[in-house]
Amino acid sequence: MENATQKTHRWTLRKVQDDAKVAALCASLNDLPPALGRSLVLRGIETVESARQWFRGDLEQLHDPFLMADMERAAERFIQAIETGERVLVYGDYDVDGTTATALMVLFLQSMDVEVDFFVPNRFVHGYGLSKAGIDRAGENGATLIVALDCGITAIEEVQYAASRGIDLIICDHHEPGKSLPEAVAVLDPKREDCPYPFDGLSGCGVGFKLVQAVLDRLRRPKEEAWSYLDLVAVSTASDIVPVSGETRFLMRAGLRKLAESPKVGLEMLAERAGVDLLRCSCSSIVFSLGPRINAAGRVDDASIAVRLLTSTDRMEAAELADQVETLNTERRQLDLHTRDEALLLAEAQMEGDPSAIVLHHDGWHPGVIGITASRIAEHFNRPTVLLSTDSEGNAKGSARSVKGFSIYKALASCSDLLTRFGGHAFAAGVTLPVENVKALRDRLSEAIASMMSDPDDLIPELELDAALDLRDIDDRFWNVLEQFAPFGPENPRPLFWASDLKVIGRPSVVGSDGRHLRLRVAQKKGGTPRQVIGFGLGEKLDVAMSAVRRGRPIELAVCVEENTWNGRSSLQLRAKDLRIQMDA
Repeated sequence: MENATQKTHRWTLRKVQDDAKVAALCASLNDLPPALGRSLVLRGIETVESARQWFRGDLEQLHDPFLMADMERAAERFIQAIETGERVLVYGDYDVDGTTATALMVLFLQSMDVEVDFFVPNRFVHGYGLSKAGIDRAGENGATLIVALDCGITAIEEVQYAASRGIDLIICDHHEPGKSLPEAVAVLDPKREDCPYPFDGLSGCGVGFKLVQAVLDRLRRPKEEAWSYLDLVAVSTASDIVPVSGETRFLMRAGLRKLAESPKVGLEMLAERAGVDLLRCSCSSIVFSLGPRINAAGRVDDASIAVRLLTSTDRMEAAELADQVETLNTERRQLDLHTRDEALLLAEAQMEGDPSAIVLHHDGWHPGVIGITASRIAEHFNRPTVLLSTDSEGNAKGSARSVKGFSIYKALASCSDLLTRFGGHAFAAGVTLPVENVKALRDRLSEAIASMMSDPDDLIPELELDAALDLRDIDDRFWNVLEQFAPFGPENPRPLFWASDLKVIGRPSVVGSDGRHLRLRVAQKKGGTPRQVIGFGLGEKLDVAMSAVRRGRPIELAVCVEENTWNGRSSLQLRAKDLRIQMDA
């Protein structure tokens, strides 16, 4: 019986400061269902006007790029390079954000008839960030300006080295700055403490896009020229897990529209191989299908392949490059599965001590996939996780990933005396340290995460629910409004509702080749149309559903409302995140 009622998550109803605002908003929007009104207020939408801007907002609402610190100097130096015919090197990171940013800037400079080259470090040879090898490449090719994207905010020595070679640097980054900034011509990063820019959630590619906007403005060219790069901005925004709120929400929405209407040929070819319909592309499509393929190039080979794909204008060349990327992605998946299985065993052993954080080290792990595996381990155990392999110099080097409520960057900063190098942001970071410090890092990081907790339950996975939902409110209007909440992502998740007092209709079952998914039908006990429920990964909850049927007890669900299309027919269904027997009925 305990198994039938066991809670695998904490269910938390998100708080609104004033319930009267929900009622007022619903009334002003023609009796909008309360669940939707509460979801809007939780997103800061409290008036008809703010709702109109949120639902209908467009690119006219983007912030002035010159509000960003150093933007004026960056635009001036950029225009100088354009007008004097300088050669420019675009320097990017090897992940999706870095490669899309590199592609965006290369394409823009080409449109300005600038001689441009690009350099993306090989993670196995150069490591992360600005390197002397990349700067030497610029010097050898006669470049006098480097535009660094998605990296460079902590590259103080590298910027000095570039200056010694007569090469200027413009940095476009979005990672956390260190105590001092590099002495570059311009350092664009909305996370700078002295930066007045009103939004700090841009991706690295997004910061590059703001530079393009600024240059076009100063050259008195149509601002619409920048819109052609929005498909790249959308791919970077979704893949880098930055907030889909404020400015990025408008960029993401417009970028998805660009993907549907006129995508870069490389993205079109990639989508074909991934089986993604760009006409219906979403953040999830990018995160789970397009992004991993772009990432695969830098994870198991050389990210320059991805940049060449994203900048290609020839369909035959793009098709060949997309095939190469698909092959690399297959290899990446195999490496990922092997590493995941080994890491799970090590993590399970470490969890016997109930640590607040997980730190795993294995000499043989492939450095290109440990970031993915770290994310999986963090999600599985709901613990901030660091995965490390051993690099060619004998150092422990790897990736850190976090979970809601804990900044892995701050936790690592508290252990900085153990580290050779680290950088990143709240949810993801890269780290290098001497192998002999791994055990100390394991202990200290766990202590740092524990100090951030306000309650021991913070490490129990939490489901944050927007509102109570009466299934009888779900109709065409409900869906039409809910659909406009998209695009979804961090800070604008798909609304998750709390549906209670539900009767299970018929016999629940498990589906899927491995029986991992749960399927059932439910209806409000007070009546209403039965609704189909699918619970991906909830097959183990079959006993809970069956127990409710046998005992005649109602259940409650944590659910999203979504559209299911099968054989050309669409219908609304509930996608369950969790299920439990209602104990207060």
